[in-house]
Amino acid sequence: VQLQASGGGLVQAGGSLRLSCAASRSIFSIDAMGWYRQAPGKQREWVAGSSSGGNTAYADSVKGRFTIARDNAMNTVSLQMNSLKPEDTAVYYCNGKLFNPLRDYWGQGTQVTVSS
Repeated sequence: VQLQASGGGLVQAGGSLRLSCAASRSIFSIDAMGWYRQAPGKQREWVAGSSSGGNTAYADSVKGRFTIARDNAMNTVSLQMNSLKPEDTAVYYCNGKLFNPLRDYWGQGTQVTVSS
């Protein structure tokens, strides 16, 4: 499956952005859809995920500010980001994960820049 992310941009601290990820085929059977990010000079880190069963989980750093939404009918996953902070600045990547066998699908990154 190919993943296409969009929606990044430049926003002031406290603002909001919504990232979208469109899949080239059905994501119904993908065990987990999620978002990762990578800031300059840092390792890529997991941000949020949504299981095929509808459960969601968030990194502590974004809990209460970010919301992931998975739409199996539209083959999309979005990330609503509110109350953005400068430390949220990073390239954000959409990810699809199969657990058995383990396989990762990655979209191209989309830049999010939060100015102070």
